Amino acid sequence: MRKHVVLSVVIALLIGACATSPTGRRQLMIVSEESAIAASKEAYVEMLRPFEQKGQVDTDRALKKRVNHIAGRLIAQAIKMRPETRRWEWSIKIIDDPKVVNAWAMAGGKMALYTGLVRKIQPTVDELAHVLGHEISHALAKHTAEKMSVALATNLGIATVGVLSDSQSTMSTAALAAAVAIQMPNSRSAESEADHIGMELAAKAGYDPRAAISL
Repeated sequence: MRKHVVLSVVIALLIGACATSPTGRRQLMIVSEESAIAASKEAYVEMLRPFEQKGQVDTDRALKKRVNHIAGRLIAQAIKMRPETRRWEWSIKIIDDPKVVNAWAMAGGKMALYTGLVRKIQPTVDELAHVLGHEISHALAKHTAEKMSVALATNLGIATVGVLSDSQSTMSTAALAAAVAIQMPNSRSAESEADHIGMELAAKAGYDPRAAISL
């Protein structure tokens, strides 16, 4: 009897923690966006620290200027979509690692782009705009908070802690959860959502929508 009561309470809490994304998709939101932003701010610093110590952050001035210009136009559109994000401390860092073809974004607009993506894909300006638009959209759609919530609800976060580096083990519990969330894959629905919103941001910022297909 007691187990049934506990189960009912848990189910009620999970239902009550549901939210709606910008595209109308239902999301599990045990962790608030505000909490995710605070945790991401700390995690961002700690995750970048090893690369900064090795002199691997923002070393290519030409690429940094190119990325900042594109990101600035996209962020302007993101703010129009969600005016409250004007208060975010938007940031994008370029990590010099030619082997990694990746980019990511955390809650609050904390982003990173690896040089491996630029060197191996060699995107045009319009294609790079869609890469960055996609990542900005993950932040706009609260995907970090969503993944932190899923990890909390399913214990995936605990199972994933083992993949973190020693330097990341010094983070607070909340920041650790945010770091884990970044390393967890997004669901297909979340990726499709980021594609959809990212294309809209890029198009409104003046970039060719067809570049999303070529990318």
